[in-house]
Amino acid sequence: MTLYFPLDEYQDRWARVARDMAEMGYDAAVVWSRSGGSYDRCGDVLYLSNYVSTESGQEPDNKLRRASAFAAVILTPGETPLLVADEPPPEESIATERFIWSYDTVSAVAGRLRQFGDRKVALVGSDVLPMKYAGALTEACPQLVIDDMLVHRARMRKSPRELDALRQAGAIASQALTLVMEALLAGKTEAEAAALGAAEVMRAGGAVHFIPISHGDRIEDFCRNHLTGYSQDAPKPGDLVRAWVYGPMWQGYWMDPGRTAAVGTPTGDQRRLIEACAGIVETIIDAIEPGVTVLQMAELGERLTEEAGGGRDQAAMKWPIYGHGLGLFWEKPDISTVFAEFDMAFEPNMAFGIEAFLAHDGVGSAGFEQNIIVNEVGTELLTTTPMLWWD
Repeated sequence: MTLYFPLDEYQDRWARVARDMAEMGYDAAVVWSRSGGSYDRCGDVLYLSNYVSTESGQEPDNKLRRASAFAAVILTPGETPLLVADEPPPEESIATERFIWSYDTVSAVAGRLRQFGDRKVALVGSDVLPMKYAGALTEACPQLVIDDMLVHRARMRKSPRELDALRQAGAIASQALTLVMEALLAGKTEAEAAALGAAEVMRAGGAVHFIPISHGDRIEDFCRNHLTGYSQDAPKPGDLVRAWVYGPMWQGYWMDPGRTAAVGTPTGDQRRLIEACAGIVETIIDAIEPGVTVLQMAELGERLTEEAGGGRDQAAMKWPIYGHGLGLFWEKPDISTVFAEFDMAFEPNMAFGIEAFLAHDGVGSAGFEQNIIVNEVGTELLTTTPMLWWD
């Protein structure tokens, strides 16, 4: 993997995090991420260094290797970041010239932290680093302060090059989801539909995290097979079908669009359910502009859902939200009256997934998601798979 972003972009990222560190009074920060065949928690180290581990399966500790697939970046004001990798990194694709690798990244980081003594050091990634490694770090540096949002705060505001990556990611996800929906509506099995979408993502240079699909008598479950996301069953005429395609679609940048449709001609009740759910998403997107707050959009979503007849399926109970930040995974802030840990105004160069779930008794459930960029006057749509699948 070569550098997609120029070096000066990484330098800007380091500088923005350093300014935040100074405001918080940190003398240093150690930033942990996990990759090794998964994509959900590689973001902070990827963002700072362009490093991801290829240690597949995050193998259990043994007498030589410890913390497989866990890597860290140590940030110290005035110094180039130090990458502590869990395998020999490809030098030409690492953004920092300062790096080491170790069979035991926890001990390697702990050894570096001892130099800070009782000074205040931020620990980023406490929510992904296993508990059994914490003691070695706190023993080496007693003044570790958990701040899992330190790098995330910089990641929320995208650079022009990141926005281009998101646009490419949106194009890939849209084509993949279109193929999935077309296959389901043609009566192919969920597995066949998922395979077509996954092949398109991979052909275009992305990766799939999950393709959850459901239909018919299981439509109120987010996916028919909770192990894989897709079953060997095929929808029949008259069934509702719903699918999402999500993962790091381009250069690690995530998309997660979702759609619902009816196989064949929808009934009046099916049409009203689908149009109402799609309308919630579209109305929220139309209302977003710089200065509008996340809480205002969450409250708008709640009102629109109530006006549409309410109803909560499994997905709505799992995710009582109307969207979330997007970037190198799902990001904050959450657009929710119950999930959100803070409120803030939308700003240009932020990216979001806007979503809604709706269920009507005796009809079924629907779910939709669009991915957007916030610009100076409103929003730019990234995902272009049709919302409605009838004339």
